[in-house]
Amino acid sequence: MTQFRSVDPRDGGLRGERPEATAHDLEAALAATHRAFEAWSGAPLAERCEALERVATALEGNAPALATLMAEEMGKPVTQGLGEARKCAWACRHAAANAAAWLAPEAVPTEARESFVAHAPMGPVLAIMPWNFPLWQLFRFGASALAAGNTVLLKHAPNVPRCAEAIMAVCAEAGLPDGVVRNVFARVDQLEALVGDPRVAGVTLTGSTRAGRSLAALAGRYLKPSVLELGGSDPFIVLASADLERAAATAAAARLQNNGQSCIAAKRFLVEASVADAFIERLRAHMAATVLGDPCDAATGLGPMARRDLRDELHAQVTASVARGATLALGGAVPDREGFWYPATLLTGAGPGMAAWDEETFGPAAAVRVVRDAREAVTVANASPYALGASVWTADLDEGARLAASLRAGAVFVNAMVKSDPRMPFGGNALSGWGRELGREGMRSFTAPKSVWIEAPAPR
Repeated sequence: MTQFRSVDPRDGGLRGERPEATAHDLEAALAATHRAFEAWSGAPLAERCEALERVATALEGNAPALATLMAEEMGKPVTQGLGEARKCAWACRHAAANAAAWLAPEAVPTEARESFVAHAPMGPVLAIMPWNFPLWQLFRFGASALAAGNTVLLKHAPNVPRCAEAIMAVCAEAGLPDGVVRNVFARVDQLEALVGDPRVAGVTLTGSTRAGRSLAALAGRYLKPSVLELGGSDPFIVLASADLERAAATAAAARLQNNGQSCIAAKRFLVEASVADAFIERLRAHMAATVLGDPCDAATGLGPMARRDLRDELHAQVTASVARGATLALGGAVPDREGFWYPATLLTGAGPGMAAWDEETFGPAAAVRVVRDAREAVTVANASPYALGASVWTADLDEGARLAASLRAGAVFVNAMVKSDPRMPFGGNALSGWGRELGREGMRSFTAPKSVWIEAPAPR
């Protein structure tokens, strides 16, 4: 049975299948991206940036259709899908606007007449992308990589083949040369052939920690640079001085965004004891008010989960945690209906030894733990093997800055929800991966620093 199947999570109905790549397909894709790299990297930077502007325009023009497609293929509410398509356009425009500065040679003072460090594109980059943000994950990496002069070989998740084709249609509409971005429906057992091919210069993956370990081993075997954006179990710390209503509203949005299926979704809620009851009640109210329904309806805030196995795994984590002593304050029951639905779920009294606390939960379930003070909150937050993002809520900005410095994470947001932003580098540490996307650091991730030393010729 083919792996690339488009299944509607609203009812479990099959909407389409795509044939898996043959050896001939892999070779054609590799040849196309390699051939395109020679011309694309040699084109003036201004031409590449103009092409990215056209991609942005195509994304904006097709945003409603792309949002509907994501709703039908992986359950994202259409209002969030519109935001995703437009954010991809923003990433393209921001990369185009800043590429000249971020890629400019950097002068280094030496005794040479001229000495500098240049940033050269590497070549075709294999991008192994997930289903949860089927457009954004590709453009989050790809806008910068393309601006720098690389080409992209896309291996998308098996359950979003129509989204993969939609990306290719956007690139074609924008007039990107053939092979600059190329999709291939490759199986997992074909990845070594792609990673090991000398025409592939680097590899990036957004996915689970388990997948990251496997890819890192492959990349190391073939000495290929890699960027790994992996899982997270982000802490959301609420201190006594916080604006509880604002914190609770943001907490619900941070946990339920994309139906809870986001690596940077808030997952572990650490609340100072003196305000715990008031915060939990507010959080429960906001989660309960989020409409569970058809993701194609603009009123929906929470759609179905993307696959049955993901829904069942989340439910198992919730029930196991309740069995270990957590209290179910909201949700926690699988609806009796077709499709892959799961309600907004709130667990209190969570802690170590419970699946909903120790593991990454990838769905609309929040786990709350009461802490004595800010010091304990940081200690508990840092006890996780993940280190992606963290959010701190306090009226004392100096306290917020101190906690930001103490938290082990790739990004810390004070009085705001963790998010990716084209202006800032994005990525995690420890089990959350390595390398960065977005910002100047992201644009340079797949460039090779080149030291250039120029001396005047000896006088004759």
